[in-house]
Amino acid sequence: MDQRHKDDLLPVGEIAHRAGISVPTVRFYEERGLIASTRTAGNQRRFARHTLRRIAYVRAAQRFGLSLAEIREALDTLPADRAPTKGDWARLSRRWHDVLQERIKALERLRDTTDGCIGCGCLSTTRCPIYNTDDELAATGSGARRWPDALREG
Repeated sequence: MDQRHKDDLLPVGEIAHRAGISVPTVRFYEERGLIASTRTAGNQRRFARHTLRRIAYVRAAQRFGLSLAEIREALDTLPADRAPTKGDWARLSRRWHDVLQERIKALERLRDTTDGCIGCGCLSTTRCPIYNTDDELAATGSGARRWPDALREG
């Protein structure tokens, strides 16, 4: 291993410190396949310097409400052996534009329908605009339904 390559690999504590997260969070991200490490002869984790960009991306995506599965799917399209380019990041941003736009619309619908529910407490399964907009769920059969799914469709 040449000196430059050795210096490009950072220990788990250094990655955590520079990324502003805890060591257990680094390990969690690695377990979930969001980042990867190599091992030294002494079995210590070492991370490529560009892992810091991946962690920053994960944290930003989480703030936007994206799931770890969605984040991993996106990160899997990036090259594993080099730092992503500006074009790579732009491509990922375009992928999420429509997903984020749909979530914004769902939140707006939620915001616009909750005014009648504040203090109501009825939780009507047939009339509630949050849990069952226009009784749309009746057509799908009996049983519990998740209101976020109904909002996305509405």
